[in-house]
Formats: sequence, C-alpha cells, structure tokens
Amino acid sequence: MQKNNKALIGNAENPCRIAIIGAGPAGFYAAGHLFKQKEQTVQIDMFDKLPVPYGLVRSGVAPDHQKIKNVTRVYAKIAKQQGFRFFGNVEYGKHIHLEDLSSHYHQVYFSTGAQVDRKLNVPGEDLHRSYSATDFVAWYNGHPDYRDLQFDLSKHCVAVVGVGNVAVDVCRILCRTIDELKKTDIADYALDALAESRVREVYMLGRRGPAQAAFTHPEAKELGELPGAEIHVPEPEAQLDPSSKAWMESHRDRLTTRKVELIQTFAKKVDSKKPRRLILRFLVSPEVLHDDGAGGVGSLTLRKNTLVEQRGRLSPKPTEITENLPAEVVFRSVGYRGVPLPGLPFRDDWAVIPNEHGRVTGDRVSVGVYVGGWIKRGPTGVIGTNKPDALETIQRMLEDIKTGLCFNPEYKDPESVNHMLADRCETVFHWSDWEKLDHLETDAGMKQGRPRIKFVSTESMLQALDRER
Repeated sequence: MQKNNKALIGNAENPCRIAIIGAGPAGFYAAGHLFKQKEQTVQIDMFDKLPVPYGLVRSGVAPDHQKIKNVTRVYAKIAKQQGFRFFGNVEYGKHIHLEDLSSHYHQVYFSTGAQVDRKLNVPGEDLHRSYSATDFVAWYNGHPDYRDLQFDLSKHCVAVVGVGNVAVDVCRILCRTIDELKKTDIADYALDALAESRVREVYMLGRRGPAQAAFTHPEAKELGELPGAEIHVPEPEAQLDPSSKAWMESHRDRLTTRKVELIQTFAKKVDSKKPRRLILRFLVSPEVLHDDGAGGVGSLTLRKNTLVEQRGRLSPKPTEITENLPAEVVFRSVGYRGVPLPGLPFRDDWAVIPNEHGRVTGDRVSVGVYVGGWIKRGPTGVIGTNKPDALETIQRMLEDIKTGLCFNPEYKDPESVNHMLADRCETVFHWSDWEKLDHLETDAGMKQGRPRIKFVSTESMLQALDRER
C-alpha cells in the first residue's frame, strides 16, 4: 500500500494533498501549522465522524466553561484558509479506509483522540446507576451519539471516582443550580433532567493525596465558590503524609503548594445553608459496588490507602481499613484509552498508535501516515498541549515531503474525493453547512440569554439546513 513518490510535490502545480482524520484541537492545530509554513503548498481535507467540527471542545468542555470554547475562533480562521475542506458525517473505518486515502492523498494525519474510558475493574461495576463520566459529559454536551442515554439522578448521594478535570466537571455540573445552568449551552434535555435532580451529596474520590490530585488550583478554587454547594474535606485526609511533605519540600512546586493549602482550608469550612454538599476524599479506592437488591448500586466499600514510593513516584498502597459509603450513583473517571484504527498498528499496553515523533511505525505502515493528539501520546495535557504536539508531527511530515517519502495518489483531482463519498455516504456536511448551523445555534441562544442552543442530532441539523438524507 505504501509507495515512495520521488516526483516533485508541494508546489502550486502539484500541491501536497493531506487528509486529517479528526476535527478536534489536534487536527486543527496541525492544519494551522501546515498553512503557516511557506516551504510547501498544501491542500487539506479534514474528516470527522460527526456532522460538525471541534471535537471535545464542543462535546467535552463543560458548558459552564465558555471562555475555553473561544478557542474555536482560532480554528474557524484556519478553516477559512485557501485549500481547506471539511467533510463531516464521514467515519474512518466505515466510509473511508487507509487504502482509499492513499489513493487520494500524499499524507494522512490521524487525530482521533482517546475514545473510551477505563474501567474500575471492581465487583459491581456493571450495576445500574454505575456510569461512565465520559458518557455523562458527552450526554449533557449534546453529542449526537449520546443524546438518548439516561442517567438516574433521583438518588440523594453520588460518588465520582477520580480527581482529574473530567471528574471535577461532573461534580461541578451536578452541584450547579439550575439558574446557573440555564445560562450555558448545555443540551436542553440535560437541562430538564438536572432540573429534576434530587442529588444532594457528591463525593469526589481520589486514590492518592491532595498533593497528587490531578485537578489544578483554579479548578479547586472554582469548586469552593459554587453558589449552590458547600465544599468539605475530612481533616485527616487534607493533611499531607510524610512522603508527600518531603516531595513538596524538595520540588518547591508553587502551584501544587497553593492547591494543597486551598484544600486544607476546605477542611476547616463549617456547614452552610447551601442545598448541596461536595465532599472531596483522598487516599481511598472503591473496592466493591454493592447491589441494592434491585440490580442497582446501593453503596460502595472504600479501602483506605497509604502512599509508598515506587520508581520515583508516590503510589497508593491499600491498607486493612475499609468503610462503607452510602452512594447510590457512581460515575467513574479514571482515565481514557485510544482504540485501534483499521489498517494501522496499535500498542494495546499504552492504547496508542506506535510512532516516533508522530511518524507511525510498525510492520503494517511504513510511510505516509502520521498521528497527533491523544492517539499519539495518550490522554495527557490540555487543549493547548495539542499545539506543540501537532507541530512536532508536522515537522516530520514536511521532512518526508522533501524526500518523497509519501503516498503516490492515483487520483490527484480534489473532486475525486467528492465522487468517492457520494457513493458511500448518505449525507456529507461541509464547512458552509457548519457555518449555517453555527449561526442558527447562536441566534437561538441569544434569544434566551444563552451562548447557543445546540442541534443534538443529524436529523435536526438536516431539517435546519432544509436538506434530506
């Protein structure tokens, strides 16, 4: 499948044609870097399985964090560059395959993210009311593939397992007042469901201590300022163990110090008259989710941990101490995994596509295929981390263009892609379609004092565009 192309490419007469699979931050930053460089003339086609762009910025960033979503203005400018095309509602592995792409493009860049969450791997995890935080986030953000999910919020006590940014988002959304949520772009059906929520206590569970919590000082500060929820940390769990103290003294990390000091103030807070309580727990791990007798979660057994140094880092070690937590709803948020892509190698232990600085390596692929974002490096970093990550890969791609290490596409006319998709996809969405939908969403939101009101299904989008499948 791979071919070395020694013909001169990357000029106005024979531009380098590049396919980007995935319209999230990693994909747009890659496109931005390619358009900014002046060495090669490029044409970029971006594909996404969803009808609309922006990936996790649209379906992952919490609706009460609108400032973060402003980064899409940068992406929109990239999409306006000459030589850019968007093909939405086109799924790799279903509508297009690597063999197709190698026949139409010189290079292919995959930025498909880490698409599934990790399991807790404890008894009772499959009980009713044991949910994936990832699914919950996609649901309240109006992701078309998750809009029909249902979450039972009729119980008093909820446990969120994990202390990363997604866990923080879930806790915050569960603790927001409905008046706060009405000012966001949360999906309407989620707004209705949260308006009926009976959740009054939310526990966020971390297996290590305050110094190791993955959330940041600003995220913790925001939790402490929720108008509708009082925050609390058990006093013993707010204190640092000797190993963490020694680590902090040796590293002198100012941000971690501020975070720990803030967490310790939460231990001294007194109860208020706020309708909900958010309790941060540290050095605990869920061991069993217990059946309530009707197939749902009735409670959790938590095991206390201590920290021990292993390979230069502090890791949790279980003790003999356990306790019962009367939570009847559980959201797991303990990490994410990439998934294999047809035609590409995959490292199951790291859940990434094997690569060297973005060049895909392995027996099945030799040239022309690259990766960026979480499928390249694993689920680490924030949105901005994808910018230098993409640049690293783009530098390798430009090097390979110069030496002719790329595909030699059989079809060089850009229209050939449209002809191929016409035979395989019922409906393809283009950038002009997204611009119309974006306008309709923001216009509808403005009338209600909200950033936007999202379309949450392909059908509603087609109807708004006055198109048929």
